[in-house]
Amino acid sequence: MHALPLTLRRLLALSLLPLLLLSAAGAARPAELVVIVSARNPLSVLRPEQVVDIFLAQTGRFPGGDEAVALDLPLGSPLREEFYSRVAARSPALMKAYWTKMVFTGRGQPPRELASSAAVRRMVADNPSMIGYIDRSALDASVKAVLVTP
Repeated sequence: MHALPLTLRRLLALSLLPLLLLSAAGAARPAELVVIVSARNPLSVLRPEQVVDIFLAQTGRFPGGDEAVALDLPLGSPLREEFYSRVAARSPALMKAYWTKMVFTGRGQPPRELASSAAVRRMVADNPSMIGYIDRSALDASVKAVLVTP
């Protein structure tokens, strides 16, 4: 078997470099998502189907009867796409179709969007009726995780 010419080996090594760097930096690791409520909210855990019902405007209440207001990350956010894929088993296209139908028929409005996990955490921390999702690394004592995605 013939050895590859030096220029071809260099080209191959350079083309693989970005993949190696991403892998070494952990960028390929999926985010560890957590669904959060205020530390002042009496809930300690929610089932995935309860979270889905709140985020898809099927209910506006937590299981105990208190008001529940969902907060979303921006459209196109990788964390948002992972959340809906993992928790609701829906792609961005399916979510767009869902909300188009809900708004058109007057049965619901999509959750309010905030710019970042930090913004969601701050808003949820300040209001026990709010619920959101963030990367686990953004957790602090002002909120508590009621669902950790697999």
